[in-house]
Amino acid sequence: MGFMSDRMSDQMTGRVADQVTPTHGVVPPLGVHLVDGGAHVAVLASHATAVDLCLLTAAEDGTLHERRHPLRRVDYGVWSGFVPGVVEGQRYGFRADGPWDPAAGHRYNPAKLLVDPYARGLVGAVQDVPETRGQASDGDAAGPLVRDPRDSAPFVPHSVVVGPSRSDVPVTHPHVPWSDTVVYEAHVRGLTMTLPGVPQELRGTYAGLAHPVTIAHLTSLGVTTVELLPIHAFADEPHLTALGLTNYWGYNTLGFFAPHAPYATQAARDAGPAAVRDEVRGMVQLLHEAGLEVVLDVVYNHTCEGGPDGPQLSWRGLDNRSCYLHDDGNPIGYADVTGTGNSLDFRRPRVIQTALDSLRYWVEEIGVDGFRFDLAVTLGRTSNGFTAGHPFLVALQTDPVLSTCKLIAEPWDIGPGGWQTGQFPPPFSEWNDRFRDAARGFWLADLAAASRGNPTSGIREIATRLAGSADLFGMSDPPLVRGPVASINYVTAHDGFTLRDLVTYDHKHNLANGEDNRDGSDNNLSWNHGSEGPAADDDLAAALEPLRRRSARNLLGTLLLAAGTPMITAGDELGRTQQGNNNAYCQDGPLSWVDWDLEPWQQELLTTTRYLLALRREHPALRVDGFFMGAPRPDAEPHQPDLTWFDDSGSPVTHEQWHDPQMRTLQMLRRGAGPHAHVLLVMNGALVDSEVTLAGSGNTERRWDLVWDSGWETPEEVETLETPVRGLAAGETVQVDPFTLQVYVARTAAERAGE
Repeated sequence: MGFMSDRMSDQMTGRVADQVTPTHGVVPPLGVHLVDGGAHVAVLASHATAVDLCLLTAAEDGTLHERRHPLRRVDYGVWSGFVPGVVEGQRYGFRADGPWDPAAGHRYNPAKLLVDPYARGLVGAVQDVPETRGQASDGDAAGPLVRDPRDSAPFVPHSVVVGPSRSDVPVTHPHVPWSDTVVYEAHVRGLTMTLPGVPQELRGTYAGLAHPVTIAHLTSLGVTTVELLPIHAFADEPHLTALGLTNYWGYNTLGFFAPHAPYATQAARDAGPAAVRDEVRGMVQLLHEAGLEVVLDVVYNHTCEGGPDGPQLSWRGLDNRSCYLHDDGNPIGYADVTGTGNSLDFRRPRVIQTALDSLRYWVEEIGVDGFRFDLAVTLGRTSNGFTAGHPFLVALQTDPVLSTCKLIAEPWDIGPGGWQTGQFPPPFSEWNDRFRDAARGFWLADLAAASRGNPTSGIREIATRLAGSADLFGMSDPPLVRGPVASINYVTAHDGFTLRDLVTYDHKHNLANGEDNRDGSDNNLSWNHGSEGPAADDDLAAALEPLRRRSARNLLGTLLLAAGTPMITAGDELGRTQQGNNNAYCQDGPLSWVDWDLEPWQQELLTTTRYLLALRREHPALRVDGFFMGAPRPDAEPHQPDLTWFDDSGSPVTHEQWHDPQMRTLQMLRRGAGPHAHVLLVMNGALVDSEVTLAGSGNTERRWDLVWDSGWETPEEVETLETPVRGLAAGETVQVDPFTLQVYVARTAAERAGE
């Protein structure tokens, strides 16, 4: 592809002095905004000496033509101007000139066409060629960095002017209460690539995710909130390109306002970025009509420009020193608290502004209901470390638009003080890694240890997580104001083993990622039940598979019946496997896609998941908003605490038992207020049977009905049991099989008769 310009790039150097003399007045909104007769343009480049808006057109032979419009510097390092004749669909970019002084953090290079950080649409992809780098890649590595003179325009994405949505359908939000929320983490592409009933041309797209078949699965499952892996425009990392792989997960942002175009249908891509935007908006609208919320996983902690050797695509060429977090003693490099080579500097007001403007755009223009913030500690760290009073976090709490959204933090990064679970301010909820580790530890790692004659960890940690993790989320001002709903409980996520792989593999199997199995966590807390991977023959499968399925149901039941907000990873309800790969971020293929060709056991697991979520909806005792206090709730039976713990004899758990690592049987009694049923969870986390005396409900008229047992392949098995499971009185003894979770519901005879 050739390139022609009305002015050579070197003409920008040393341009007329009045271009770098600020004018004073109102700072215009950043980005390109259409008005009658053209567009207002504004971009941040606070250390630049000249900035051009470059309007791009492509000839029939593919040659790019460029018209440049100099912008004028205004207050606070913003460059702006009115450009006549600009219309929707116009391709553009910026070129910025200024000091080339990498040692001071400045990397201005007018030979590089730069993406508008506020672009609503992008076309094209980043090519891994030397022309995209700001510095010459073939110079003396030991010498000073030299500015690369080659033009990057043919090798980088182009921004596209996109006007406001023309939809006459107003944005509405389901506003599902936190106590009712069940999150379903999904990938736009992976969820529907093989889903029967979705037309081929819609599979793997925004439209496919909103297809009636997809929505029917989500609503029948019983989830309320779809959390999508990143759909902001993103790029592949150079090392993946070299390996012939791609960034499947999307945690490598190129644009905070533009949807990722490859997830749109071909028809929308052919029609242009405005049509891509409209397809995303239509997806959100259709999910809303089905009562489903949409939460976006957003990556504001770093960008796709990577470390010092990465491409110069946008922020690095506009204001490298101000946008990125640098080591103040050595600004040539980047402070990396995200593991990606660079981190955005959330000590800078303009960085915070960009994130807030982006979030509001996705709420007000696209209609999404909330956000999950990737590596959110990076967004709340000042020069003195993380603080819940960080300006960005305060803005999210107080902004009239964003404070009404669901805000979810991934409460860690790899920087100093990087683990901050429980420290984010309300109304944030947070991913609870302590819940993940406790559930896996109790049901998998401990049992694997016990099978080898090694010690286990007891009940204290799993009980704390089942009760809503007040130790993590109760330390607020005022105390306990956040409630257990602040805990996003999960056993799996996109990062790590799937539910099926947790019970099938002891070790990661990541060779397909091209890093010699060095990537991904080694702390999986998994259990293969005696043999690594799929059973080698039918006899081994007959021995192992029932145990593996029971363990998966234990994890699923613990997740969906605990106090807090549960999150299911897409495909876990179907027993999806990644063949032991616990870091499939670069695997865009059947390994990562949800496989909808179900064997009978997978269909039974789906039935079980639906049933457990129905139990959660039916019984308010399983959906508490406030922390358990060990005291009666309003309208509850007199003198009966909301939560009580019992041992296998039906006696309250003693202090010594809480700290006994051999204690593996526990009863959790959660009382419903008023006429609502009490719920009893009985856990046997040992490798042998346990005789359990059912705890008292506090009401002699109530009787226990066994409503679920993790030993059942499907909930319908209750109809085939010979042992009575209904109308059991407190004090009766039942046998609980090894590593089994049971659920009982206490109702009066009249209530049971009225079912």
